[in-house]
Amino acid sequence: MTQDVQFSAEANPFAAAEQVCATLGTLTDALFDEQTSRHPAASLSALRTSAHPAAEALFGLPLAPNGPVHAAVDRLGTVITAGSARPGTGARIADRVIDALQSRYGGGPVRGAIADRGTTSAALFQLPVTGEFADAKLRPPFAPALAALAAGQQTRQPVELPTGAGAEVRLVVPPGFHPLTSPGGPPGVSARTVPLLPADADPADRATVASAAELSGHLAEVAEELFSATGTEGRRDFAVISATLADLIRDAGVAYAGVCALQLDDRASDAALVVSLTRHPLPITALATELATVRRHAEVWTVLLPAGPAAVLVEGRTVPVPGSLAADGQRRWVVTSAVQAFIPLPDGATVLCAQLSTARPEDWELYTEAFAELLKSIQFGWDGEPAPTAAMGDAVPAVVPATAPAQEPAQPPVSAPVLAPAAVPVEAERADRVEQVEQRAADEPAEVPVHLRGTPVRVPPADFNPFAPVAESAAAEAAQARQAPDDRPKGTPVMIPPPDFDPFAPEALTGTPGDAPTARPVGAPAVADPFGTTVAAEQKDDPFGTTLASQGPAVPPPPSTPPVVPAPVVAAAPAPAMTAGDEGAPRKGTPVMIPPPDFDPFAMSDFSATAPVEEAKPAAEANDAVPEHRPFG
Repeated sequence: MTQDVQFSAEANPFAAAEQVCATLGTLTDALFDEQTSRHPAASLSALRTSAHPAAEALFGLPLAPNGPVHAAVDRLGTVITAGSARPGTGARIADRVIDALQSRYGGGPVRGAIADRGTTSAALFQLPVTGEFADAKLRPPFAPALAALAAGQQTRQPVELPTGAGAEVRLVVPPGFHPLTSPGGPPGVSARTVPLLPADADPADRATVASAAELSGHLAEVAEELFSATGTEGRRDFAVISATLADLIRDAGVAYAGVCALQLDDRASDAALVVSLTRHPLPITALATELATVRRHAEVWTVLLPAGPAAVLVEGRTVPVPGSLAADGQRRWVVTSAVQAFIPLPDGATVLCAQLSTARPEDWELYTEAFAELLKSIQFGWDGEPAPTAAMGDAVPAVVPATAPAQEPAQPPVSAPVLAPAAVPVEAERADRVEQVEQRAADEPAEVPVHLRGTPVRVPPADFNPFAPVAESAAAEAAQARQAPDDRPKGTPVMIPPPDFDPFAPEALTGTPGDAPTARPVGAPAVADPFGTTVAAEQKDDPFGTTLASQGPAVPPPPSTPPVVPAPVVAAAPAPAMTAGDEGAPRKGTPVMIPPPDFDPFAMSDFSATAPVEEAKPAAEANDAVPEHRPFG
């Protein structure tokens, strides 16, 4: 099975988040077994956000920037908040979290590690994995809960945020999912209790140490909840392997990543959920068209959510399970059903991507109902300022550079509203930053979408008439050519014989109708025949007595004509050249013009056809006066 371009970061800006979702599906399939603790299936759909008093006012909850980025609310679910202007230090915390978990569980080899190289990383477990498209026959149906989103409904206006807050989104994750992301988000996003640091520690490590300590404790709690019926090894394996994905999740712009373990009667079911923010400036109609064009095996709908229009995609994916993680040690492939929603934020450059995947097609409707409720709970906030132009596919910057000064835990982050005296420097710095981004975008050519690649052509307008007269410039050139001294029509005049012309008649040789061929005196002008060939008689010993001086065989008269007595030899004089003023004998036929080799039949030149027509009139009159000739009596 070949790799599809839709899952590559170069062609798909959402590929990083989709890779995280595929990796979580691999973990649930490889590490979850019959001893895993599971929630009842009713916990996934028992609560409805519309019945909660805080469901319509998620922005009134005390979350980030002073609190965690997601927190559990009683009888509602887990409220997630994410924004396009969230600050952070950008520090790597995976190694700190792994060391803390190894110390907590007493060390020892972790399941799936290829070799002990002194460090533990995701590469040792052959992670992350990348999904591939499945056959169209394995695509799940567009569930009724998702199709109901296409019905018309009223949308909410974004909540007004203070200047500098950017665009922010909040949503509710239903109960039953176990988050693998820290409740406080990346380092520096929210205020944390900083543990005691050594005297020689760098003050810039405050946020990193606090975030690593929070994430290690959170993963340990999730592992103990999921593997409460197993020994320490199962909890350690799940916690350590999940910790190796911490930096990958942060780099992908993921705000929430969780797994679900349910019990339905006598069978187990699991799923993975990922919520992320990605830079993608296309409007929803263009985004839906691009998805339908690139992902040929998927079904794409455009729906209307309370937060605004969205594109919902349903497709089948094939996810690999590394042999080192599998219980039997054999590498295998798992077919998963995935639903993915793309909702543009009000800033015009950020897209919220929420996706859910499960390897249990029989539970597809159960998970899609919970996913539809998640989409209905989305609310937006915005400060009213459009986001600066960024290259397509860039992840939303969820953190600030690592060199930024550390903030005190009790103080709000940098994105909080500033006082009036400091507004001028902040605005100047923002203007410089926007100018740098626009200059970089102008210098680097933007990547062309797949559906726009090809050879550019020029399509004429709808009212284009190819038979319309030429433009004024062409008409002026034609008029100028007519005013030139040589305004005679181009071509060579020839004579077309009349319909009753007989080339074997005697008059064809001499030009005298009805008479026998006679010789002309020396010096007499030659008579031009209809074909423009001078005819002269020569005295020769042939039975017919006449021979054409021009090339070609002798033409004998009809058999009924008696022999002609030989006449004295007469030399034929050369025919003088005809001039425009000469008036010779009228010629039979209709004069026509043979175009020159460079004649263009489609040119708009004005050919003067007056002269040939005027010359043709006397010829036609003379032709009418000639009696009808019958060579055979």
